[in-house]
Amino acid sequence: MITNIQGYSIHDGPGIRTVVFFKGCPLRCQWCANPENLSADKQIGYLKNLCHGCGRCMKACRYAAIMPGDGYRIARDKCVSCGECAEACYYGALVRYGEEKTAEETFEQVLKDKMFYDSSGGGVTASGGEPLLYADFVCELFRLCRNAAIDTCIETCGWAPREAVEKALHVTDHFYYDLKLMDPVLHRKYTGCDNERILGNARYLAEHGADILFRQPLIPGVNDTDDNIRRTAEFMLSLGPGASRIQLMPFHRAGKTKYDALEMTFIAEGLKPDTAERIEAVRERYIAYGVDCSISK
Repeated sequence: MITNIQGYSIHDGPGIRTVVFFKGCPLRCQWCANPENLSADKQIGYLKNLCHGCGRCMKACRYAAIMPGDGYRIARDKCVSCGECAEACYYGALVRYGEEKTAEETFEQVLKDKMFYDSSGGGVTASGGEPLLYADFVCELFRLCRNAAIDTCIETCGWAPREAVEKALHVTDHFYYDLKLMDPVLHRKYTGCDNERILGNARYLAEHGADILFRQPLIPGVNDTDDNIRRTAEFMLSLGPGASRIQLMPFHRAGKTKYDALEMTFIAEGLKPDTAERIEAVRERYIAYGVDCSISK
């Protein structure tokens, strides 16, 4: 189940890349910017500000799942996420999140951008959600990419079965690997899962020579503390010199529109992004510990 295949990305691996977003994630991070990728099922979202009240969606829906009036349009107890309302909407107010694709279909789409990969040292990135939940699909897609001399990258939270990581290792050029919190209790509090599997998989990849860039969503008051910075740096350095890079991803509220579209609560809405000075201070702390730290733009 794919939500988007996004071309010309410059933040999801080396060079210019096409990013394949998979639907479904084992974590429930309170600050998640992609709520449409949490569930593995198809979903319909409603963007109220784009609605013109034309009524075409009501006529198109065979399940009487479109409600009239100025409020939220979708009756979730009746909606089967078929997408017919979204197809009928002229204005993009109804959005279908999720479309079933085969690895071959996905490859044919990403192959169209090969000229950009070749000219920039880019390639294809599997993201999500959590792509390692679908390791067989990702490996099939990446084998096709490798046969076409296309670079491959996985963006992962690391919470996946070891067998999935082992499979992906052989066909993946780069791993962009999240390290959110080192304290297992706090990790479970803020993400819904502990971090034992995440840290174990990170160590496995490092021991097997994977190219890893660790990344950290920087959440004010949650993981930008001195204790978490120190413990994260110590863990990374314990993996050896090939695993001592981390990229900070400052918190933002850009996903709020999608929460509203899906009638979901954005738990972190009240958080304010860190100042540029605070973000730079965190970067300097990592560097002081001997970690190569950058900030995502």
